[in-house]
Amino acid sequence: MKTGFDNDKYLKMQSSHIKERISHFDNKLYLEFGGKLFDDYHASRVLPGFQPDSKLRMLRQLSDQAEIVIVINAEDIERNKIRGDLGITYDSDVLRLMDIYREQGLYVGSVVITKYSGQESARLFKKRLEKMKIKVYRHYPIPGYPTNIPVIVSNEGYGKNDYIKTSRPLVVVTAPGPGSGKMAVCLSQLYHEHKRGIHAGYAKFETFPIWNIPLKHPVNLAYEAATADLNDVNMIDPFHLEAYGEMTVNYNRDVEIFPVLSAIFERIYGSSPYKSPTDMGVNMAGNCICNDEVCKTASRQEIIRRYYTSLRRLLTGTCPDEEVCKLEMLMNQAGVTVHDRPVVDAALKREKESGGPSAALELHDGRIITGKTSPLLGASAALLLNTLKELAQIDHEQHVISPEAIEPIQKLKTQYLGSQNPRLHTDEVLIALSVSAASDPDAQKALDQLPKLMGCQVHTSVMLSSVDMKVFQKLSIQATYEAKYEKNKSEKKTVFFNGKGI
Repeated sequence: MKTGFDNDKYLKMQSSHIKERISHFDNKLYLEFGGKLFDDYHASRVLPGFQPDSKLRMLRQLSDQAEIVIVINAEDIERNKIRGDLGITYDSDVLRLMDIYREQGLYVGSVVITKYSGQESARLFKKRLEKMKIKVYRHYPIPGYPTNIPVIVSNEGYGKNDYIKTSRPLVVVTAPGPGSGKMAVCLSQLYHEHKRGIHAGYAKFETFPIWNIPLKHPVNLAYEAATADLNDVNMIDPFHLEAYGEMTVNYNRDVEIFPVLSAIFERIYGSSPYKSPTDMGVNMAGNCICNDEVCKTASRQEIIRRYYTSLRRLLTGTCPDEEVCKLEMLMNQAGVTVHDRPVVDAALKREKESGGPSAALELHDGRIITGKTSPLLGASAALLLNTLKELAQIDHEQHVISPEAIEPIQKLKTQYLGSQNPRLHTDEVLIALSVSAASDPDAQKALDQLPKLMGCQVHTSVMLSSVDMKVFQKLSIQATYEAKYEKNKSEKKTVFFNGKGI
């Protein structure tokens, strides 16, 4: 894989910059962490070379100075809000995050429940945490938030919130997902620290949009594509432009809230330490792009992938037409169509030739491998097997899975589990290949090629099954698929958008 991002430089520069920001205040900085702290796969896709756990590794370099505060909204606990990527509730994710941070040698100081008004589920969660010897603090709804500054910055606003006792210079405020109230927690702490004679600071750490690359750079457009469901919009920071005469990139929510933040800072400190939303940020990612063209290419591919994801959500009724429209607009701005993703045309061509669902995979050297549905294998399973043979330089006509390995799986599926489809999925093919590898050197040779699939591109002519989707994710294969169900020919359903079949 080509590298476009210097991860080692990023780790050094980012930790150094955060230390420098701490020194601007009374050795106490509340750092709001946006996005994902340790599994930032979006960043690794659009900035090839960025490691998904880079932010976590950077924090480990500051582990002797940092403590983590995890924030969760009481309303999210009450309605059992689910993390879409993991399928678990926010309160369960708080416990998961705590375990991960501690395993990495990071100190988790406490949990804050925001918008607390005595909700039963939130109260029970608080008790559960306290039984685990975890410090829990409550922050309450504030009337007129965020615009009623006199009330917010008073004993009736931030003053009613519990003061979070912290012991280290850097307090990282993170959460299971958006809308948890991280910023409000940071600002509330500034108020309480100021009352105690401590001039604490606030900063924001979000990787995207990257402030010091062009507004319409594909990396920043890919961020808009990733947040199309939130309707975030990248924009030139007008406050930074006015203060410094320099064009920098931010996004609409931070720009819109900045006048309110400035007023809050002024009411707490007497003056605002920042002249713009960009000033508040500490992100150094833009300084660590070492091959701009590689990052541009990767980002354009990410926009196309997001477009296909949006089409699937449109088909299943989980997104509005406007989201697809926005993705089409971003593709236009990036100068790409679906045909700029080579595996798309390859998969559709194979489907036309075979008369059934098909799939295509692009290797890192540009070779494209295809697979089709057969009586034994689904299209994705056939593709996976064909690709492993290609990488192992095994003739495609040679069998690397013995019938003795396939037959028991088919029997289990049809006779015991009631499936009408005897074809093997990707996970079942890998199991069968593993069984064959015990006695067949070629099967073992094919199995040994799996790590080479990381970062490869796949497209299928029908929607992937949940099983195949998970296997591709585990292999770090970046897959897209047509917004079309796999049915009998007479039952096929196609999503129509703007009057065209997709």
